Amino acid sequence: MDFRAIGMGLIFALIWSSAFTSARMIVEAAPPLYALVLRFGLAGLIGVAIAKALGQHWKFSAKQWRGILIFGTCQNAIYLGLNFIAMQTVEAGLAAIIASSMPLLVATANWAFFRETLPKLGIFGLIAGFAGVALIMSQRLTGGADVMGLALCVIAAVALTIATLAVRSASASGGNVIMTVGLQMAVGSIVLLPFALIFETPEFDMSQRLFWAFTYTTLAPGLLATWIWFLLVARIGATRAATFHFLNPFFGVAIAAALLGEQLSLADIIGVAIIAGGILAVQLARVTPTAPSS
Repeated sequence: MDFRAIGMGLIFALIWSSAFTSARMIVEAAPPLYALVLRFGLAGLIGVAIAKALGQHWKFSAKQWRGILIFGTCQNAIYLGLNFIAMQTVEAGLAAIIASSMPLLVATANWAFFRETLPKLGIFGLIAGFAGVALIMSQRLTGGADVMGLALCVIAAVALTIATLAVRSASASGGNVIMTVGLQMAVGSIVLLPFALIFETPEFDMSQRLFWAFTYTTLAPGLLATWIWFLLVARIGATRAATFHFLNPFFGVAIAAALLGEQLSLADIIGVAIIAGGILAVQLARVTPTAPSS
């Protein structure tokens, strides 16, 4: 892995983790689904406009369109939709921790459904990672955390896992990466619009805090981080790129604590360390070639 890939991975992890804090700021002042419809709509328009200006096109194969639709629906509409709803009652740091279990879920799915061999280090990492999540969730539940909000975060993590498994077909679009990202954003907006119209009232508590949080979320986690992720996957592969997710629990809780003043217990800190170690162990096991038998 070269220095450029390392830099891209660190920037992606930092931006991805910060999205939970900015999302928490947004849902305190705006209906979550309407906020996402606007976010994805703007990001989609900006992304497609930039792509067209760069000479990119949307003449994708059926497989690539299927990947765009799956990724846009599972990551943007379901994963972020459920997370935004959940963060009306769930702290940003806790939502980030649950979402950070995605590499563990991906490794489990690859092992269970795609017969991917997982060395002992990877199995140990899976057990440790899920134990860390269970530790934090049990501690939060006894502390009065919203059960429904936690359940939505878990379902959202499963949707993110499906989106990640589909990323290969969604990103196989040659030089049309920005167009791919823009179209996925548009898919998210279209899928969420009817649910926003049915279940929410478009009432916004306008403020500078909402404006800057919405602008940042639209441009940074929305467009920039997704673009960096696809470039990183194309450069070093999805398995190696996912290694950087072990930083997300640390970044997620640190940013939430710094900007929102969220408190962390000793169990949270221990759980985050265990989850991060588990994710790193799983990814190192998956990228390390198995020695040939003699």
